[in-house]
Amino acid sequence: MKKESNLTLGISEPEKVAAYLKKMNHPLMEMVQLLRKIILSTDEKIGEGIYWNAPTFYYTGEMKAFDPKEYKRYIVGFVFNKVEVIRMVFLKGENASDPSGILEGSYKDGRRLAVFSSIDDINNKEQVLKEIIKELVNQMN
Repeated sequence: MKKESNLTLGISEPEKVAAYLKKMNHPLMEMVQLLRKIILSTDEKIGEGIYWNAPTFYYTGEMKAFDPKEYKRYIVGFVFNKVEVIRMVFLKGENASDPSGILEGSYKDGRRLAVFSSIDDINNKEQVLKEIIKELVNQMN
């Protein structure tokens, strides 16, 4: 029988994320740390781990059993393929209302992206970001 991952079990791994970020050499690390702080402060049921080679945030509350390949716990993860902006992928972004329009793209699997270009940009979008995350968390309860 395959051992369940901490993600599947809803167990947060902040020490793994801290170690990953400590080793990472990204010019926008201050933005990464601010976004991490904002996301984790949005709801006490949000945990974090390293998935897809980047910090990823997920729901840690109780859920019915599910196939890990259904990715039901995922909320949002960093995408570090650019150095001039920080991109985040909302795995179920299509399920969030976004009247402000900070979510971009429309992918067949339901993903949407948010792009942040500066600390000021993050601060300007913080409330909307939290509203989107809260909505996605509430859908998991």
